[in-house]
Amino acid sequence: MSPEDVFGIREHEDMGTEDFCELERTPGPCIIVIFGASGDLTYRKLLPSLYNLFTQEGLPERYCVVGVGRTQMNDDAFRAKMRQGVAQAGHGLEHWEAFEACLYYQQLFYDDMESYKVLSSRLAELDRKHQTMGNQIFNLAIPPSVYETVARALGRAGLSREDEEKGNWRRLVVEKPFGYDLESARRLHRAIGVGFKEHQVFRIDHYMTKETVQNILIFRFANAIFEPIWNRNFIDHVRINASESLGVEHRAGYYEKSGVLRDMFQNHMMQLLALVGEEPPSRFSADLVRDKKVELFRSLRPIPLEDLENHLVLGQYTKGEIEGKKVPGYREEDGVDPDSLTPTYALLRVFVDNWRWQGVPFYITSGKRLKWKVTRIDIQFKPVPHSIFRQTIGEDVSADRLIVSVDPKETIFINFQSKKPGTRLCLRTAGLYFSFYRGHEGPRLDAYEKALIDTMLGDQTLFWRQDAVELCWAFLDPVLNCVETSDDRSQRVHAYPAGSLGPQAALDMLPPGSWPEKP
Repeated sequence: MSPEDVFGIREHEDMGTEDFCELERTPGPCIIVIFGASGDLTYRKLLPSLYNLFTQEGLPERYCVVGVGRTQMNDDAFRAKMRQGVAQAGHGLEHWEAFEACLYYQQLFYDDMESYKVLSSRLAELDRKHQTMGNQIFNLAIPPSVYETVARALGRAGLSREDEEKGNWRRLVVEKPFGYDLESARRLHRAIGVGFKEHQVFRIDHYMTKETVQNILIFRFANAIFEPIWNRNFIDHVRINASESLGVEHRAGYYEKSGVLRDMFQNHMMQLLALVGEEPPSRFSADLVRDKKVELFRSLRPIPLEDLENHLVLGQYTKGEIEGKKVPGYREEDGVDPDSLTPTYALLRVFVDNWRWQGVPFYITSGKRLKWKVTRIDIQFKPVPHSIFRQTIGEDVSADRLIVSVDPKETIFINFQSKKPGTRLCLRTAGLYFSFYRGHEGPRLDAYEKALIDTMLGDQTLFWRQDAVELCWAFLDPVLNCVETSDDRSQRVHAYPAGSLGPQAALDMLPPGSWPEKP
């Protein structure tokens, strides 16, 4: 049964379709250099995304892609491997021959400066061949442990240098995580700063390049009926959730060192919090939007470490069952210490100390091996201040709720109270439902494709700025230090069965009715 059948909604007939929202401008010519080209990220995500952009005419007219890695390969072997990756991603290969003509490979050892000189010569040669005007993007699809080495070497080799007279540009793309804590984030920034300035650095958070995440700002600031009630006077609490049904999979080595707070909260969850809570910028431009995020991060109330148990719940999944299939516990996963205390779930209760949000709790949750894969934001409004219906139906009038679903559903749902048909005065919860892609007939860009386009265009709106990175680490570092050095660490990490909604301690902390039985 469709949502339209459930909620009795029908679109007005002239709302059914829309024109394709095309690129505002075509990216300029450039060379896209991918470090870690023989790795999994390039194979599964980056090359398929670039190929899909090529088939949709989203790449520049003059471009080429250079894969860089330690593995010995020639151009033909690299093209053959990437062809397999594109095919496995589900893309048709009818345009592959035209695409692979601009695909190259260069072997490089990350800590060898001679390798960078060879790379520089190769890029100069390809620049002349493809007439890319000296514009270059360096995408670090490599383990975070070598970010500093490569960033510093690119600067020392002169590959980050922009020529103001010729008007060319150089850009560095860094995947999260941006450090392990505040000090390592600053150290990475210093390494990047050897050659790159802030306007050249694009710190990717793929949650921010999801279409429905971006739609939160449009929903708030392009509609007059929501912003006046988007504050402490009308909102009781906010729930921001990103849960996964998968376990650590092949990332156990990384996850054992990070845990859920470093993996999800310092970046993805803080970005979602910023979108929900930030003040409106005077106009939609990269620095002004990011200024407002920084303003919100500065307003975060420090977590009281002496009362941590009332603000933070950590958990770790044990064996259980998901969709009828038995799955192992975290400590039984390959590469995980059998006595590990690494948390795979966290609930953090956060307050924003400013005029708009004073006193409104934000419940931020994320975890692995939960019942469903779902990312959504629930805005719970306060109940009506006075019920005129108490003599007929009592005091129980459900408060309204706004739900922004990012994944797997891409929808916005508003529930409100309505009368049940019949002779008696009885209330029922009704709803208004919006599906993000309903009526859209153009191509859909995934998060990586959007990030690649914005990097080519030089638009940093959806990318992290260093001051925001440091503020988020400064907020979380005391919590992490307290948890990881406490004598009762084992008691702080609550077990929860795989396939459940999370630790019981977290469910007890959440407001009643804040999480439905189905996403």
